[in-house]
Amino acid sequence: MSMDCRPFRVKEGEQVSLRKRPTIVKPFYKSKEHYRQRLEKNVEELSAWQRVQYADNRYSVLLIFQAMDAAGKDGVIRHVLSGINPQGFQVFSFKHPSATELDHDFLWRTTQCFPERGRIGVFNRSYYEEVLIVRVHPEILRGQGIPTKLVHEKTVWQDRFRSIIDLEAHLDRNGTKIAKFFLHISRDEQRRRFIARIEDPEKNWKFAQTDIHERSFWKDYMRAYEECLSATSTKESPWYVVPADDKQNARLIVSEILLDTFSSLNLEYPKTTTSRLRELRALRKQLLEEK
Repeated sequence: MSMDCRPFRVKEGEQVSLRKRPTIVKPFYKSKEHYRQRLEKNVEELSAWQRVQYADNRYSVLLIFQAMDAAGKDGVIRHVLSGINPQGFQVFSFKHPSATELDHDFLWRTTQCFPERGRIGVFNRSYYEEVLIVRVHPEILRGQGIPTKLVHEKTVWQDRFRSIIDLEAHLDRNGTKIAKFFLHISRDEQRRRFIARIEDPEKNWKFAQTDIHERSFWKDYMRAYEECLSATSTKESPWYVVPADDKQNARLIVSEILLDTFSSLNLEYPKTTTSRLRELRALRKQLLEEK
């Protein structure tokens, strides 16, 4: 069962309408067992790609995940990257900025966490929060200490989009491949998952009154996401709108997109030179002659 991931990609210049983007599509698996088999196969391939990436040491890969609460970001990261050597990737989660972070520009705290060459970096939420939650709650912007004359309600978001695009273009020019995922969940499915968290004692900790509060801003968030996705999806650093009402399907889709991303980099193990071969043969002979 092949998968064409192109429908999930936001084309550069596209005006995104999330109402026209599905939150659920026909499953790419026939049964739970088929899902497990397919995901395991993709995880093994991703692990192999990461080993080549590490040895090649030319490219880093940055994966950005954004979504409404309960859309499944943690599960996607945990399942899709489960087979990768922990030394090969790192995950960062960005929540409320600290006082120190607020004393810097809005990109400062995330730029310190970009992956090194040969590694995968995962952002569970990211600098995109600065044009999403901050846009829905402008009082956060007013509390960031930016000079008033530099913050204009009509232009600040476009200014920040430009800063983000410029940053991602800079990273691309320096060998960091970026893939960005918006896990698209319906409001009804979020409600079901919130109720499940309340009913499961082991998941009570994942639910709070603030989740209900943020849910009341659903339409505002959708508008913010639509403008963000439209403005910042580029050929080099694309956004993918992943239907997330079916958690298993979402994981398969993300894993396939990652495989496509790695295959586009032309990674390879370093070739052994003639002089290096002679050196290795000499070392082998030395080891064989040991007593």
